[in-house]
Parts: sequence; C-alpha cells; structure tokens
Amino acid sequence: MPLYVQRDQPPGVPALALTGERTLPDVPEENYWFQRHLAVYDWIAARVAGLSVIDMACGEGYGSDVLARSARCVVGVDANPEAHEHARCRYGRENLRFARGLVETFTAPADAVVFLQTIEHVHDPGAVLEHFRALVGEGGVVYLTTPNVLTLAPAGAERSDNPWHIKEYRAEELHELCRAQFGSVVLYGLYHARKLRVHELALRVGWDAVHERLRLTKPFYRWFTPAIAARDFVLREGAAAELHGALDFLAVCRP
Repeated sequence: MPLYVQRDQPPGVPALALTGERTLPDVPEENYWFQRHLAVYDWIAARVAGLSVIDMACGEGYGSDVLARSARCVVGVDANPEAHEHARCRYGRENLRFARGLVETFTAPADAVVFLQTIEHVHDPGAVLEHFRALVGEGGVVYLTTPNVLTLAPAGAERSDNPWHIKEYRAEELHELCRAQFGSVVLYGLYHARKLRVHELALRVGWDAVHERLRLTKPFYRWFTPAIAARDFVLREGAAAELHGALDFLAVCRP
C-alpha cells in the first residue's frame, strides 16, 4: 500500500498515490516539492497570457490549471491513465482540456509548450525538443525545467538515486542540449527565498544538531513543511557558469 495518498479530494475525483514519479498537491509531506514546482508554473503563467499552451507531461493537472488562469487555452497532456483521469475530473475550465498522449508524438497548434521536471525522464531528449520546436513554429516558446544534478545528487555523484531519472543535468549540459534545437536559450536558476532561505542558512550553522538534541525534529517539520509556499522560491537569470548552486534550471527556448 502506498505510503502517501492525496487528501480531501472533491467528490468523484480519484485520489493519486505518491510514487516519486511526479509531485502532487494535497499531500502535506510532499508540500516542499509541490510548491517548488508551483513557483515555476506561476512564473510561466504570467508570461503566457492570451496564448495557446500545451502542458506536456502535466501529471496531476494542477500546473495546467494554473496556466489556464491566464492563457487563452491549455491542453494538459499525460500518458498515465490514472493521472489523466484525475486531472480530467478535478480541473474544469472552459479553456482547459486534458489529453492522453506521449510527449514525443502529441500534436496540436500551440504558441507555447511547457515541459517541467520531465526532460530528465526521457530517453531521447533531443528528439523531444525537436518535436516541441516544430509545434511552436518560428514565433513560439518552449519552457522546460529540470533539477540541477549538482544540488540534487550527493557530492561527486553523476546522478541522484531517483529511479525515474535517466539523465540529470548540469547547467552547461542543459544549455547545450537546448541550443542544438533553438536559436535562443535563456537560463534561470531556482533558489530558496524567504523562510526557506533562513532555514538553509540555519542548517549551515548546525540547526540539524540543535533540533535533534532538543527532540524537536518531528514537531518542527510537521509544522514547517506544510507552511512552505511558492513565494519561498525565486528564479534568477544567469549564464550557465553562474547557476551551479541552483535547485532547478528553467530554460526559455525560442526558435
């Protein structure tokens, strides 16, 4: 039986189990990762107002719903039948629909393609990006994110222990991959902000030892993790060499 399942779903909406393949809302223990992804969806949503958007590998559907608040129309695409059914049942907007399909072959007119936290899962990322470039045409844009292997994996390791990941990227590798298909690639790094930045600094001066000694670990994180919000992360533009400390990379790609 899965350890964590979504809580408090609307009537008729099947809850999803947390498997590690995708993040989910409505799982308090997963909130850090959910908000880390949501922060980027919010940032992109502000930039796709009035556009037609495909949210590739949309998973549970929350990101497609965020994009549809400003976009002219959004299609959320995912191959997983349980995720697709959940998204279809949960998120209803006139300008939003969900389709079952593979990111490599799904085709629809689009001004923008959004592909978050998934390039690390695919076997032929170059072919996927070539397909996305064809979908958006000369005037479109592709937004993609991936975790930074330098901050995700143990120091010196080539990858983390996430079994769903095929290739984890350094900033230079991601830039090179995108530049092979797109004429313009702008990189951003995602970093901790506000209370997550304070927590990060506290860890550097020994907070882990303090809360363990005081037996506060479980009570503190039982409060702290659900309290994390999207605004506790921030995106900063930079050259690849400047982004080695980022949590995730965001590439904004134009033909």
